[in-house]
Amino acid sequence: MSLEDDLIARYFAPLAGAGGLGLRDDAALLAPPAGSELVVTVDALSAGIHFFATDAPEAIARKALRVNISDLAAKGAEPLGFLLALALPKQGEAIIDDTWLQRFARALGEDAAYYRIPLVGGDTISTPGPLMLSVTAFGHVPAGGMIRRDGAKPGDRVYVSGTIGDAALGLAVRFGGKETWLASMSGNRLAQLRSRYLEPQPRLALAPVVREFASASMDVSDGLAGDFAKLMRVSGCAGVINLAQVPLSDAAQAAVALDASLVERVVTGGDDYEVLCTVAEQNALAFEQCALEAGVQVTMIGAVHAGAGVEFFDEQGQPVTFSRMAYSHI
Repeated sequence: MSLEDDLIARYFAPLAGAGGLGLRDDAALLAPPAGSELVVTVDALSAGIHFFATDAPEAIARKALRVNISDLAAKGAEPLGFLLALALPKQGEAIIDDTWLQRFARALGEDAAYYRIPLVGGDTISTPGPLMLSVTAFGHVPAGGMIRRDGAKPGDRVYVSGTIGDAALGLAVRFGGKETWLASMSGNRLAQLRSRYLEPQPRLALAPVVREFASASMDVSDGLAGDFAKLMRVSGCAGVINLAQVPLSDAAQAAVALDASLVERVVTGGDDYEVLCTVAEQNALAFEQCALEAGVQVTMIGAVHAGAGVEFFDEQGQPVTFSRMAYSHI
């Protein structure tokens, strides 16, 4: 047995679902429910760009899988399975040994079970560069049921799930910088922000609600402002966001109270992995009620209009511009 075969058999074959054929074949076999269509998404993550090489293997595993589940949720899709490609460094900051792999695989398996998305295949290689992972996730929707980015219409209301900005602020916490606001925050609030950066919380419970009511949807990965601009551009519409309505956690509110300039980082920083969607005005109350019943907080933050471009206004109704609209992973 080769080293790669041994690694797969020891750490990843136990996570495989039926479609993975025990990870003993060259390909997986997926059978979506009758009358449904496949939804496929992929995200690649690299140490030094998407996470720190010294982050806990559990956090790396969860982030790699959850960012893909977030995409499925925003499309209204139910999980079906995922592929994992893992490039393990020969040297560098990350110490990839049996203990690291055990912890990584255990956390990956726990998330796979929790989100009902079994491992069905993948690949492992060694690399002279940093640790890299790529997850390809498969979901399914009823035929014609996937919610695309390009369906927003003038008059629609703009909604976002959860809270915005925690991860962007959490990155500053993870860096351990010297910014004044960091020194003034409580340990519990700093831990809350750091956790949101390390381990996203995909809103999978919202998927059927999105599928029923949303006219357009995507997940917020590169920053609310930039992703909203993308949504409006592909829909051929203009949009407005009222910044005072953007939902913030207690920790993010405390940070902004200490340093008002953090509002820009909150809105443009990325890694939120919340659902950003548009809903027809006549469906807004039903959408809110069904989201509540699903256990997911949603907040109306703006509206869609005819035209082109996006605008942001503060609580006094004054226009706000940002030095950048989104975080770039390139």
